[in-house]
Amino acid sequence: MPNLDKWGISLNLSFIFFLLTGGSLTKLAYYSTVQHKVARVRSFDHSGKDIENEPLYEISVQEEITARLHFIKFENTYIETCLDFIKDHLVNTETKVIKATGGGAYKFKDLIEKKLGLKVDKEDVMTCLIKGCNFVLRNIPHEVFAYQKDSDTEFRFQTNHPNIFPYLLVNIGSGVSIVKVETEDKFEWIGGSSIGGGTFWGLGALLTKTKKFDELLQLASKGQHTNVDMLVKDVYGGAYQTLGLSGNLIASSFGKSTTADKDFSLEKQSSPKAHLMVVTGRLIPALLQFYRIDDTFFFFFSPHLRTIQLQCFILWQGEVQALFLRHEGYLGAIGAFLKGAEQDNPNQYSWGENYAGSSGLMSTSPDVYPMQRTRSGTFDMLEMDRLERPLVNLPLLKDPSTYIPDTVDLTDDAMARKYWLTCFEEALDGVAKRAAASQPDSIDALQRAEKFRQKYWNKLQTLRQQPFAYGTLTVRSLLDTREHCLNEFNFPDPYSKVKQKENGIALKCFQSVIESLDSLGWEERQFALVKGLLAGNVFDWGAKAVSDVLESEPQFGFEEAKSKLQGRGSSAAEGPPHKCALIFADNSGIDIILGVFPFVRELLSRGTEVILACNSGPALNDVTYSESLIVTERIAAMDPVIQSALREEKLLLVQTGSSSPCLDLSRLDKGLAVLVRERKTDLVIIEGMGRAIHTNYYAALKCESLKLAVIKNSWLADRLGGKIFSVIFKYEVPCK
Repeated sequence: MPNLDKWGISLNLSFIFFLLTGGSLTKLAYYSTVQHKVARVRSFDHSGKDIENEPLYEISVQEEITARLHFIKFENTYIETCLDFIKDHLVNTETKVIKATGGGAYKFKDLIEKKLGLKVDKEDVMTCLIKGCNFVLRNIPHEVFAYQKDSDTEFRFQTNHPNIFPYLLVNIGSGVSIVKVETEDKFEWIGGSSIGGGTFWGLGALLTKTKKFDELLQLASKGQHTNVDMLVKDVYGGAYQTLGLSGNLIASSFGKSTTADKDFSLEKQSSPKAHLMVVTGRLIPALLQFYRIDDTFFFFFSPHLRTIQLQCFILWQGEVQALFLRHEGYLGAIGAFLKGAEQDNPNQYSWGENYAGSSGLMSTSPDVYPMQRTRSGTFDMLEMDRLERPLVNLPLLKDPSTYIPDTVDLTDDAMARKYWLTCFEEALDGVAKRAAASQPDSIDALQRAEKFRQKYWNKLQTLRQQPFAYGTLTVRSLLDTREHCLNEFNFPDPYSKVKQKENGIALKCFQSVIESLDSLGWEERQFALVKGLLAGNVFDWGAKAVSDVLESEPQFGFEEAKSKLQGRGSSAAEGPPHKCALIFADNSGIDIILGVFPFVRELLSRGTEVILACNSGPALNDVTYSESLIVTERIAAMDPVIQSALREEKLLLVQTGSSSPCLDLSRLDKGLAVLVRERKTDLVIIEGMGRAIHTNYYAALKCESLKLAVIKNSWLADRLGGKIFSVIFKYEVPCK
């Protein structure tokens, strides 16, 4: 059963929970409050004190309560185990009704009411499915995928379009239903078929010696349908090409059965039945054309039918691309939850998948990843955390529908995938060590750090076998998964003390850096500012080459970093001043204080307003929004330009809504997006390897942009044709 200690569920609070019961599976959906640790920073009260040797600010670790959605699948064989779990952990005195949808809502109604002492409130299945579908499309970026036949990459994930309507929902259960979805609440049934999953199961039971669905799927996955199905090329020989037909089209299902060897293996018998089950797919192209819907649709199977997805390409034959959802098995449960929670309106929040607590998408091939079950019957889980702030697109994206944050798809690039997985494995012991060291007063820090190490190691091994498990595999997803695992074991900010120290050291150098810059002529100063911006970006504890230097050379500083840079910078400051610049900052310490702030100061002096955006939550040694407030306050006390800009609101500090070393411009804090519009931002500066190379290197914006970083990874530098500490300085002007 799920481990409540791991989830940290606060059982004294009210829960909203719902049950989806289907023909062979029970899906449990429930809401919980989760207690976890967060790192907070606060300025010391230094009034009347000598602060020379005092820390810049106070760091504390506090308990915070956040909302989490849990979705768990059980086999119906274990329905009583599922109900015991609900009774023991979820039912309280305020719970009167349990929501249920699906056929099992009727089948198990009496059992549920008797076991739990609750009234069962049944919800419409299709309404729940559509609500659940809309929810995951909006909140899980790598939700949609296409199956690729004869490819090293089984799944190709799609970019979620910001406007998801209209679409067709094809739901295959016992039969098939086809629904046109036009808006959040407007949809209509437009077709269907009695030939569905029940057909496959029934024929399989009649023609083989097994009545178990999993066994039938295993047989179907191994079978070769061409042994019994007659193809176009079997009928027409070589002439089919003159007819404009593909020779691999099925001309007659089971057409070879009357003439072929009667001694069929079970595998040969099972495969074509999978084809028969999805014959309804031939309706789809016509429906799409009739209703003028794009050739993109979402096609859902019950979780047991994953193998049959392999057969769909035969039916479409290039006319339509069949798309699937990673979490299609949860849609009804999610929809039931949303209907029951309308008073709290979960749709007003943004949610994010928690990679630490969610199961990954399994391979369609049983040989690659056999279906696994625990003795409890629980075999799949999805966890989603409610985010503090609504997330939206950056208004300056040229085309949000085609924006892809990540530069390299590791699912496709086997060489890059092998390198980065190994890189994260080799760094894991060091991360666990630093996590434990960040909490020296905790008696169980070492134990929790080891649990983190083992959890993340297991995730990496899963991704070696199934790189598509959590969507498109990227450096960003590897970093985010690591952060989720750290948070699960209560390590909210392992670099908090490092950042505190480096921010304090850098502030002591700020005035001398400014004086040196002010002594230069205009052109010379522009190059010095860019060089300083890049030199500051060297100080990245997330890069092994840098952390090795910082560990071995404690005196390594700003000037030493400048000498490390490979290549010559350039200036983007020529021409008239911009109205407003949006800067996405990277690291704390020297990076933001001696690199970014002198650059900000120069922009302000030219008459350009500046929006400085920092992470909402900690990740590696990236500067957070709360840390930036304290740092800026100290800089303003030393520099009249910064002080005046803050007072006149020409310098604005905002949070990005992200807690990642990388940057997804399609999921940014709504307040930031509003400010970008209001200030008519016409320059975007993205700094750092994670934000400007691993992500957004190819991002197209409506305004001028500057992407800059220092490459601190020798493998990546070699692949890009440079050396370690080479400079990326990409200044782009949009085409008019």
